[in-house]
Amino acid sequence: MLAPRPGQPFVRMARKEDLDALLALAALSGGGMTNLPNDRAALQERLSRSETSLDAQISAPQDEFYMLALEDGEGRVIGTASIFSRIGVRWPFYSYKMARVTHVSRGLDRMFSTNVLHLVNDFDGATEIAGLFLHPDARTGGMGAMLARSRYLFIAQHRERFGDQVVAELRGWMEGDTSPFWEAVAGPFFGGGVLEADLFNAMHGNQFIADLMPRYPIYTSMLPTEAREAIGRPHEKSLPAYRLLMAEDFLDDGYCDIFDAGPTVHARTDQIRTIRDCEVLDAAGPVRASKGPGRLIASGRLRDFRLWKED
Repeated sequence: MLAPRPGQPFVRMARKEDLDALLALAALSGGGMTNLPNDRAALQERLSRSETSLDAQISAPQDEFYMLALEDGEGRVIGTASIFSRIGVRWPFYSYKMARVTHVSRGLDRMFSTNVLHLVNDFDGATEIAGLFLHPDARTGGMGAMLARSRYLFIAQHRERFGDQVVAELRGWMEGDTSPFWEAVAGPFFGGGVLEADLFNAMHGNQFIADLMPRYPIYTSMLPTEAREAIGRPHEKSLPAYRLLMAEDFLDDGYCDIFDAGPTVHARTDQIRTIRDCEVLDAAGPVRASKGPGRLIASGRLRDFRLWKED
């Protein structure tokens, strides 16, 4: 089986012994990453779930979770990313969908248009890519793009394990540790801050969203200016990931996260650029390669999956 050369950075499946390294990465994230919680027990559960998913014998996505790790070539874990095979199984996957409405008064001869946020479950059944984070010292040389794209080639290697649509949530705009959108919309219902809610979501699931979230459409014109301007706006640290998603032909068409209003983008799985354009070098392996500059090689299945950049 093809393998990266000694000393070369590569992506592999995360293992239980990566716990301390992943916890150190989570501490550097600054919070707000539901799928990379700065909590030992929560991360340990994710690693255990990933290993269980890799051992599952399935022909269609159920409720699996896969966690990848980026090694620097010297045994140090410097990044991680995750894939949920099918969301909306344990609990609904909530998003806000932006719509435009117009009100007309003939008596006043006045027309007023505004945006309205609807709470929806449009992505139930889709695959979700999540938890992308690199050590600050590793954000050079295309490492982020390699880690991000490794998820697509993992999906291509195991296409039967994933849905026909892929969705990604990006961290929304924050002012320090405060989300203007959270403070105006969700905070009064939940109590506490957005980082606290994210951690609770990571550890206990999102049933509390269904229990407490306002169920009626929200007219954005009634929100404070800071909250309106945060809708669909990525956190400054999420901008590189957002650009990578757009380069893969994801759509940003009005969906956003219910906590911090970060953009929720989506694509048909087989139309994601890396998946659509990859070529099979050896079907027996199998071995796949991306096309274009920064060509990536993916080899092996499940626990044996490896991905690296071609010299």
